[in-house]
Amino acid sequence: MGGDVLRWREYRSMPWKNGGGMTREVASGAVQAPLVPAEPEGGFDWRVSVADVDAGGSFSSFPGIDRVITLVEGDGMVLTVDGTPHPVGPLSPFAFSGDAATDCRLEAGAVRDMNVMTRRGRATAHVRIVTVAAARGAEMVCAAGETLLVMAVTEGIAVGRPDRRETALGRLDSVRHEGPGPLTLRGDGTVAEIRITAAHRQRESAPAQSSSCSRVHSLPPRAR
Repeated sequence: MGGDVLRWREYRSMPWKNGGGMTREVASGAVQAPLVPAEPEGGFDWRVSVADVDAGGSFSSFPGIDRVITLVEGDGMVLTVDGTPHPVGPLSPFAFSGDAATDCRLEAGAVRDMNVMTRRGRATAHVRIVTVAAARGAEMVCAAGETLLVMAVTEGIAVGRPDRRETALGRLDSVRHEGPGPLTLRGDGTVAEIRITAAHRQRESAPAQSSSCSRVHSLPPRAR
């Protein structure tokens, strides 16, 4: 896939596992990993979704799943994970285990969160927030065997794909990229960068792990 645009209005809606609300699935998939079944139990190795949380309560249990949650709207919440409270502020990715007993308390009204899930032993995820400056833009490169998703957290972002087509992204629209060639981001705003890597590839590249989530390069300024 070379920079496929995924629109907010087209995300598939589905109920939470515990029936307490609704989520919109951005994308999901399986990884190619040796010595494990090709089709993972539970239907996915990784999944990215967006959920509206209108009230506090218990999170669904997802045994064997690692999670990263990021508030993309709202003022904050507190997640209590196995009895320990963790304040979660806007645009601050928070990682926790899907096995843990997790409860949510809203700090100042409803929130909307981006949720990244990966199946432990098969895939890992790195999530970070990137500010795109109008004067320079940014370039994101996808490593071999990696899935890159970029979600526009704000309006004002356009993405240039490897085929050189440029497309404006609305708020919470995304781009999924797998393969050679960079994505270029133009405009003035904020995006969430999600990188999914097969677990065996992560182990093979362990010495370089600290740089695996930083392949974002500033572009030269456009001619004025």
